Amino acid sequence: MSLIDQYKDIEIIDALEERYLAYALTTIMDRALPDVKDGLKPVHRRLLYAMRQLNLSPNSSFKKSARIVGEVMGRFHPHGDQAIYDTLVRLAQDFSVRWPLIDGQGNFGNIDGDNAAAMRYTESKLTSISELLLSGIDEDCVDFRLTYDEVDKEPIVLPANFPNLLANGSSGIAVGMATSIPPHNVEEICNASLHLIKHRNAHFDKLLDFIPGPDFPTGGEIFEDRNTLLDIYKTGKGNIRIRAKWKIERKKRGLWSIIVNEIPYQVNKGKLIEKIAQLIIDKKIPILDDIRDESDENIRLVLVPRNRDINPDQLMEALFNLSDLETKFTVNLNAINNNIPKVHNLRELITAWLDHKKDVLVRRSEFNLNQIKSRMEILSGYLIVYLNLDHVIKIIREEDEPKDKLIKEYNLNENQANSILNMRLRSLKKLEEIKIKEEFDALQNDKTSINKLLKSDKLQWSMVSQEIKEIKKNFSGKTPLGKRRTKINFDTKILNFDLNFNEPSEPITILLSRQGWIKTLKGHGHNINDIKFKDGDEFLIYIEVISDGKSLIFSSNGKFYTVENNQLPSGRGYGDPLSSIIDLQDGDNIVSLHPYDQNFEVLIASKKGYGFIASSKDLLSNRKAGKQILNLTNDDEAVSSDIINGSHVAVIGENKKMLLFAKEELPKMSKGKGVRLQKYKEGNLTRAISFEFEKGLNIMDKNGRKRCFNDIDIWLGKRGQAGKKVPKGFPRNF
Repeated sequence: MSLIDQYKDIEIIDALEERYLAYALTTIMDRALPDVKDGLKPVHRRLLYAMRQLNLSPNSSFKKSARIVGEVMGRFHPHGDQAIYDTLVRLAQDFSVRWPLIDGQGNFGNIDGDNAAAMRYTESKLTSISELLLSGIDEDCVDFRLTYDEVDKEPIVLPANFPNLLANGSSGIAVGMATSIPPHNVEEICNASLHLIKHRNAHFDKLLDFIPGPDFPTGGEIFEDRNTLLDIYKTGKGNIRIRAKWKIERKKRGLWSIIVNEIPYQVNKGKLIEKIAQLIIDKKIPILDDIRDESDENIRLVLVPRNRDINPDQLMEALFNLSDLETKFTVNLNAINNNIPKVHNLRELITAWLDHKKDVLVRRSEFNLNQIKSRMEILSGYLIVYLNLDHVIKIIREEDEPKDKLIKEYNLNENQANSILNMRLRSLKKLEEIKIKEEFDALQNDKTSINKLLKSDKLQWSMVSQEIKEIKKNFSGKTPLGKRRTKINFDTKILNFDLNFNEPSEPITILLSRQGWIKTLKGHGHNINDIKFKDGDEFLIYIEVISDGKSLIFSSNGKFYTVENNQLPSGRGYGDPLSSIIDLQDGDNIVSLHPYDQNFEVLIASKKGYGFIASSKDLLSNRKAGKQILNLTNDDEAVSSDIINGSHVAVIGENKKMLLFAKEELPKMSKGKGVRLQKYKEGNLTRAISFEFEKGLNIMDKNGRKRCFNDIDIWLGKRGQAGKKVPKGFPRNF
């Protein structure tokens, strides 16, 4: 069979499934999810182990981060250096991890979102917490595997004499699954662990007494009821609301401001300030006047109210609703347990760590026992030497193969014989003999104790409890690092405030220039001739409206755009380009500007003489790109829109022929091309308006004078006709 024939026999679906499954498993197991035992992903574990190999203990000097990254990448983690460095940086940021695993020196970024300096400028070493995670790793307490190049070995999991998974949490996205574990307080974890050692099936409600909720690095306040948190820890999934901490700072003459000194976890302070500042500019929170950042090493955001009579609780409720001063942390307690990814509950996470600690204790004890046996074996050989010193010396001096003679004469093993032959002469003094006897007796006692420990499950758990109590002592709430930072507020009653901050309605006038500049003036009845425009620009349209309403803009492209009146620029200067408010393309012209009312209809017409009636409700759009209402051919454009306020329609073209017909002849449509309004042999439609037939046709001539035509029966006809000529002086555009 040829190679091509072999390829033909492979089903493409089977091949894709096989390769996708391999990719998914690799992502889940080797990249995205932490191990439930040490709470680390492979890159974190390799980084800490490599730093230990470089002897970067807390008491050692710092070493360049670039050196560390190179070591990790070259020996253990063959991936991009930037990914490794980003991991190192995060483990050193006290605002990213609750219990930092790396002690950084230099610029490691900040909560404002500034990046860390390049790895060649920063230095790092391990923290005491990392030492706890690595403690005993040389004592055969965990399994090792070959590295990617099979030259070295790396630990599959760390001994983890620290509850890192719950303490620091974890986040990651794999293929088809994700993890999001919040950080917690170590003292609280230790209390729950000690309880679980005694009560393996402890109820979640009891565990919640020990661990009331997460403890985030940036503090803040958890705003959830107890039942919600209880359900999250039972199921391993849910959402937790986090709010900023704030206080009122009183000033003279009754003035005050709000000080925000803690913000929710993973919130970029710089972007938060920008968001709140934009809310002020957009008048979304008119009761807030200003925001200032007075932070140094501690967060201090100053919120200035519009006046002293404002309710501070109402102001903060508004900010919680509209900004990241309140966020939601998604909880997903997903971790790898014995090579199986699983969503755990709180009890399972703690139990898995406890079982791992017990397993590490047993393996470390067995290792130490073997070391004791080996040492006692050598010491027993030394004692034989002291008991038979002269004869041993004689054998060494006279025998060609003294080792074999010693083994045969005194029933020694090869290890004992080699140790005797390697003894220094000064070790033969009486004092050394006494020391060896004392060491032997001490090792005998240790051997007895370890054997007793290995045979007793109760003693093993007692030893684990002692280790946890030591962790609890070192990281208690009385220490600066161990003190709980996040307040838990089970009283989640929402304050009932009206958060609709629309400013009082007032009359305003909207002006639009021919070059597309728009602005508003307070009040009605302005003399348009007194309004100044940019050089080369002039007045086009104005409408009188109220500030809390909406307006409709009709463009020659057939689209209607909706604008909020109070969001339009005020009358200072020339206003703003309309293109900055709505998406207008080059060549698009403004046809009309209408105040919005949900109860009116609009007559829409194109240059080619087509049109229809549309309801105002159908014209609304919340998109900057507007809403296509009038469908146009390539050589057509919208030229007219008029609010329906009469029984008949008047249409006039460039040929100065006018046609009047009943409004009922036009269809009502939400969008489309419409029907023919007037027929033209040459020229196009210029304007279509509605009017009340009984009151006559009111128009404004080219000199700005209003004229009323009552005798208009001559132009009355059916929709689609050509119409008849208008008298001299009659405007082409009404």
